[in-house]
Amino acid sequence: MTTRILAGRQVRSVGLGCMNVAWAYGNPPPREDAVALFRHALDAGCDHFDTANIYGGGVSEEILGEAIMDRRDEFLLATKTGIIVDGPRRGVDCSPASITASLDASLKRLGTDHVDLFYMHRFDPKVPIAESVGAMVRAIEAGKIRAYGVSEWSAAHVREAHAVHPMAAVQTEYSPWTRNVELGVLETTRASGIALVAFSPLARGALGGELRDVETLTEKDLRRSHPRFSAENWIHNRRLIDRFDHLAAEAGVTPAQLSLAWVLSRASHVHAIPGTRSRAHFDQNHAANDVIVPTDILERVSALINQGSVAGHRYPQVMRGTIDTEDFGQLSL
Repeated sequence: MTTRILAGRQVRSVGLGCMNVAWAYGNPPPREDAVALFRHALDAGCDHFDTANIYGGGVSEEILGEAIMDRRDEFLLATKTGIIVDGPRRGVDCSPASITASLDASLKRLGTDHVDLFYMHRFDPKVPIAESVGAMVRAIEAGKIRAYGVSEWSAAHVREAHAVHPMAAVQTEYSPWTRNVELGVLETTRASGIALVAFSPLARGALGGELRDVETLTEKDLRRSHPRFSAENWIHNRRLIDRFDHLAAEAGVTPAQLSLAWVLSRASHVHAIPGTRSRAHFDQNHAANDVIVPTDILERVSALINQGSVAGHRYPQVMRGTIDTEDFGQLSL
């Protein structure tokens, strides 16, 4: 198993994102199925579970608490704070008071006295970085968190926060078709000794080997609002995906494993946290810890799917205002 350092702990390079069981990609599974998935993942050796307070309004944290918190010392636990969801509206609050209250609520839902890694889910321009980081430091001193991180922050703001107090991780979207971290964050984290945790490493399922028709996405599926999954852009992007699937077959791996191998190949400090509601998909993703893909295949992936070849922005307009990570901008083909 490939392992890498995260928040001072050696963990497998592929962890588990825990959003899907509670939110975003259609109707969530029955609670007992989600509990069984998390227990299966832990039994299989997964040692990095990543959630957030907004996933299902805290439901993801509650399920983790029910499923695996009796084996707390066997895994690294990460959760997040900062995004405020009010119906269709999204805001950000990383004030010290909000961070502290949110952390206490997360600990209660999770059923634990500490998390190993606590992220500010988005950058809050209304609050000085030193004040937000100060709240994180006080939480570390109180033993409630072991380390802090940030999500979807720019390289400049990562450096500013790291100078106040060393951060453990930056989490952001990273896959062959989302390369924004390559504009600055990837190198900044490498140079600063900060782990980079890639969410949506399977391109929100586009590179998972199964999504063929976006019309099959349910009404509640978040991807219906994302430009890359619009009917117009999907026609183009599906052609790229079909060619990607052929590369996976040539390498003797699944498309999901090829995408994960590509992400992990970008640098030795990169981790990946694919999410799923399926035990079979988890097993496939977890096996990517052992997958070796020839360099020439990875290079062909880079040339095939990238910021210049994919049609559509990675986020809908309404969500872009909360993203601080450097942006390639809207691409139209």
